[in-house]
Formats: sequence, C-alpha cells, structure tokens
Amino acid sequence: MRLFVAVNPPAPAKQELVDAVEPLRELPGADRLRWTEPAGWHLTLAFLGEVPADEVPALEQALARVAGEHPKHRLRLSGSGTFGERALWAGVEGEVRVLRELAAAVQRTLGAEDEERGFHPHLTLARSGTTRSRRPGGPGGPGELAAMAGALRGFRGREWGAGRIQLMRSETGYGPARYTVVEGWPLGS
Repeated sequence: MRLFVAVNPPAPAKQELVDAVEPLRELPGADRLRWTEPAGWHLTLAFLGEVPADEVPALEQALARVAGEHPKHRLRLSGSGTFGERALWAGVEGEVRVLRELAAAVQRTLGAEDEERGFHPHLTLARSGTTRSRRPGGPGGPGELAAMAGALRGFRGREWGAGRIQLMRSETGYGPARYTVVEGWPLGS
C-alpha cells in the first residue's frame, strides 16, 4: 500500500478555500493545469511510500502513541505560493509550530524524515506539467502560477481545530489520485 500520514482540514475550511480558488480557474493558463480535488486536500506530515500490508499494524500502534503525545492545535488555511513553476499551494497559519513538532515526531517515529526538503505545511491546489513536457504557452508558463498565487495571497480562512492524525492510502492510476483513510487517532489534550 502507498501510505502517508496527514492532518485533514474540516469540510467548512475546505469549502472556504474552494470558494476562494474558483476565480483562479478563469485566469490565463488555469485551463492547462491539473487541479486537485478538494476532497483530497490534506496536510501531509510524512510520506511513507509503498508499505507491505503486514507492517501496517505496527505503524498504527506507533502513530497512536505519537498522536497521544501531541496536543490539539488551532490552524487556518491562509495565503498561497508556488513551488517554482511546478505547483500552486495554499498555506497554513496559526499554531504551525505545534504542527511542525507533530510532523517531526511522526517522521522520526516512522523513519520517514526528509531533511533535504524539510516540512512545509500546505495544500496542493494545482500542478503543471514537468519541465521536460512544458512547451511555450504550456501549463505553468512563466508567471502564470505566480499570478495565481498572488491572486490568492490575501486568502485567510476561519480558524479550525486540528485534533486528529490519519494514516492515508494513496491510489494512483488513471485520473487524479484517490485518498482513503486507513485509520485515525485523536491528538492529546
């Protein structure tokens, strides 16, 4: 199974972002991007990759312990940015330090640390093609993603409580990736 650990924003927070993103879909180049589905928006704490099914129970025990050791915290979806000309994302503010500590603990516990990139909490909204597949006027052309990020930079959703982590399964193939919850655990008080 292809697995990752995430915090999932509640539906009302996602809907606020859906409403803010809708006008971006009318901007130049938006029709050439691969827009992610709001149902799949999540804050990835750790990506585990392919995991044999017989290892999942041990992962679940470890994640239950980590969740219980870290407090609930308040977040809000806010702002935006890009990863170069590859992706458009929405950011997070609030008790981000607590979220970072949770992500670090999950990564340490599961041996999934990615020290090169570090943890950057975000929701991926849209992706362009790879650099090799880009052509003039293609998705993510110079400035298109930056213009979209600029248009969303002032977005600031309402605050919500992050009170749970979830082990998620990613299924890829034809069409957009599909995410399902394998198991979830409440954070401590």
